[in-house]
Amino acid sequence: MRKKVIAGNWKMNNDISQTTELINGLKAVLSSSTKAIVIVCPPFTSLGVAQQLLANSDIKLGAQDVSLYDSGAYTGEVSVAMLKSVGCSYVIVGHSERRQYHHETNEIINQKAKKVLAGGLIPIICIGETLEEREKNITNQVLTTQVKGVLAGLPASDVEKSIVAYEPVWAIGTGKTASKEQAEEAHQVIRNVIAQLYSASTADKVVIQYGGSVKADNAKELLSQPDIDGALVGGACLKADSFSAIISAA
Repeated sequence: MRKKVIAGNWKMNNDISQTTELINGLKAVLSSSTKAIVIVCPPFTSLGVAQQLLANSDIKLGAQDVSLYDSGAYTGEVSVAMLKSVGCSYVIVGHSERRQYHHETNEIINQKAKKVLAGGLIPIICIGETLEEREKNITNQVLTTQVKGVLAGLPASDVEKSIVAYEPVWAIGTGKTASKEQAEEAHQVIRNVIAQLYSASTADKVVIQYGGSVKADNAKELLSQPDIDGALVGGACLKADSFSAIISAA
């Protein structure tokens, strides 16, 4: 049985004091009976203080991106080793905003996922169609191409420990959410492609999250779908009460 995984992507929000306030607030309201794996992904500048605040907590720490390189003259980049040194266990790769604003391709995302796995961390690999692609009724083709691209060359053992996050681009930060039926259908497509590439056993082990305007009031119906194994949460993770409500729904 796959565990539910709820990850909060803070994006470019929260300085050190705001990070302290949010994590302390989350620890205060998070139930000790929580069965889901909970991950927070602050900006790079807050990872150090987040590590200290989470030291005696079950909440895991993740980063929002990683460099393709281990070290060297790559100004502004952060390596896997650096992320490990501040306590990260997870790394988001290929978020739609990275694809859109930084022109990241499936190939780049694939290389980053391999780098993360080689470093002993777990990648949260993002895929998803745009509104134009959905309106053209090519969602399944787009997802199939993306899954094949981002997982290219990965052995089954690495795929099984990775997380795939399905994020319909048209539902990120727009207030629109895929219906539970739309989301479940996309998750089934993704799982079926993984089964074709590897095996039904491998596909059954992969955690596939939904990301796209997940909120406290829609989390339960989304997370009740058989192929939706958690959520990659944006805006709603920036308040301890709303994020804990989503975690409770899991």
